[in-house]
Amino acid sequence: MAEHVPVLLERVLDLFAPALADRPAVVVDATVGLGGHADALLSAHPRLRLIALDRDPNALERSRERLARHGERVEFAHAVYDRLPEVLAERGLSHVDGVLFDLGVSSMQLDRAERGFAYARDAPLDMRMDPTTGPTAADVLNTYPPGELVRILRDYGEERFAQRIVKAVVAEREREPFTRSERLVKLLYDAVPAASRRTGGHPAKRTFQALRIEVNGELEVLRRAVPAALKALSVGGRIVVESYQSLEDRIVKQAFAELARSRTPPGLPVELPGHGPELKLLTRGAEKADETETEHNPRAASVRLRAAERIREGT
Repeated sequence: MAEHVPVLLERVLDLFAPALADRPAVVVDATVGLGGHADALLSAHPRLRLIALDRDPNALERSRERLARHGERVEFAHAVYDRLPEVLAERGLSHVDGVLFDLGVSSMQLDRAERGFAYARDAPLDMRMDPTTGPTAADVLNTYPPGELVRILRDYGEERFAQRIVKAVVAEREREPFTRSERLVKLLYDAVPAASRRTGGHPAKRTFQALRIEVNGELEVLRRAVPAALKALSVGGRIVVESYQSLEDRIVKQAFAELARSRTPPGLPVELPGHGPELKLLTRGAEKADETETEHNPRAASVRLRAAERIREGT
């Protein structure tokens, strides 16, 4: 397996530092993965307690090994990140000082061919982030009505050729159900016009993204998880979110913007008590990795980082 390199690590540490420095604090790493960001946060803040969530039991096992040296300062939960309120309640917590989301598929999931996330290698069409539960990508391809497949490819993959692809999928699945990625990749290569293949990246990229999002309910989960995380932040607490595609980033942007605006009616000369912004945005738009980092860590090329600080209790 390739070395795990946390994306925008120094920037993440800098953003959290004012909320964690020189005092006991609690941070939730909602997508701990292989524990790179968590390890750095725990090392930088000796009085920090970290709650590590992941829906992937294999990732939790690996992060337990990596973070073992921090002892009881780390607690682990096998949970999808929209269950954050339940995880906190189980620990008697109502508020925390920081929440980190590093979204999308992890390097470990991509590197393990049997998980089916990577279109570059033949593998079972699985794509479940938690391989112990739920339908697989093969189930989606083989059982969804054509119209639903078109919607998924358009909405989640932003695939212009969704109709053509689904027509080919339906014809092929009637002949024989899909089980492995190589057959799907060949179908996509044939279905996407040559001109688009030359300029639009790998013809499987958008369809594989769409299937993964559908299998894992990623956008629905994120729509629930970000407001829940914001609600859990103490005043002075900070949230940092790393997204890797525009659909995720749009959800984060909208959730932040909703709490960063004043609710005082326009035209009033003063801010009404309790109507001011609850959040202060810490980034101007979405920040990206620089060329040096993307050369060293190709996964950083598509990152969009947003961060905010709670400045007032929620209503």
